[in-house]
Parts: sequence; structure tokens; C-alpha cells
Amino acid sequence: MTTQRTEPAQNADERTMLEGWLDYHRQTLAHKCEGLTDAQLRTASVPPSELSLLGLVRHMAEVERHWFRRVLVDDGAGPIHYDDEDPDGDFHLTEKDTWQEAYATWQAEIGIARRNAAELRLDELSRGRSASTGEPFNLRWIYTHMIEEYARHNGHADLLRECVDGVTGD
Repeated sequence: MTTQRTEPAQNADERTMLEGWLDYHRQTLAHKCEGLTDAQLRTASVPPSELSLLGLVRHMAEVERHWFRRVLVDDGAGPIHYDDEDPDGDFHLTEKDTWQEAYATWQAEIGIARRNAAELRLDELSRGRSASTGEPFNLRWIYTHMIEEYARHNGHADLLRECVDGVTGD
């Protein structure tokens, strides 16, 4: 697999720009995982942290699911990798956890996210509400938050990848 990353046009309209940057950061995380074995992807390479590249992909599947399903359309989708007994289950990996499964799940959640957002205007409010304020979010806020979430975790992915096999760069 070779991930093609495309930066958004510099003169795009707001929605195209937001969706373009979100896709760029999604592609960046996939790019950081390319060419590694399942064992390398499961490696928590910055002790004592349990953070791994595979854990980040599983986490981002959960984040996509949360914002574009539970919050945006309030579809009642439950968690994928965690539960009340293990709230950080997306990061707690076993030998059974594979890139193939994690990648497929993440891509499926991205597909659902795109479909759920496709017909909504940027100012349209979510059906789900903030746990802290009780207020809904507009789609623009969700897109912006998702870009921030991916950008932060892609920084983690840079460090994790370098520790696993020395690869650096964008």
C-alpha cells in the first residue's frame, strides 16, 4: 500500500479546504504506518507510554465514530475497542490485533463520517450535544476539531515511527 497525500488547494472554498485538510491528515497517519509489520505497529516505543501506531489508528477510528456518528447524527453507535472496564482499550493491544482489521475499521468509520457530513451545511448543528455544556456543535467546529485531533496524533506518529525503524519526515 502506498498512501497518496494531497494538500488542499490554496484557494479552495471553506468546506473544500476543511475536508481537504482532514483528508490530508487522515492520509498522513496511514502514511506513517506504511511498510511496518503488525509487531512493529503494536510497538509502544516511547516507554512508559503504551502509545503505538496501531493504537493511534484504533483510537482515530473511535474518534471518527464519536464525532461523526454519536455527536453529529446521534446514531447510538457504541464503542469499537473500549468499554467501561477498559476506557483506553483502543490503546491496549494484543497479538490478535492486526493492521488489516484496524485499517479496515478505521476506513469504514471514515466512509460513514463522509456520508453523514455530506448533506449538511457547515453551520448545521449536531443532533448530539456536548457533555459539558449541553449545546450542539456545528459541522465546522467538528471538522476543525478533527483536523486538530489528527494533527496532534500525527506528531505522536512521527516520533513513534522514528523509534520503530528510524524513518523520519512528512
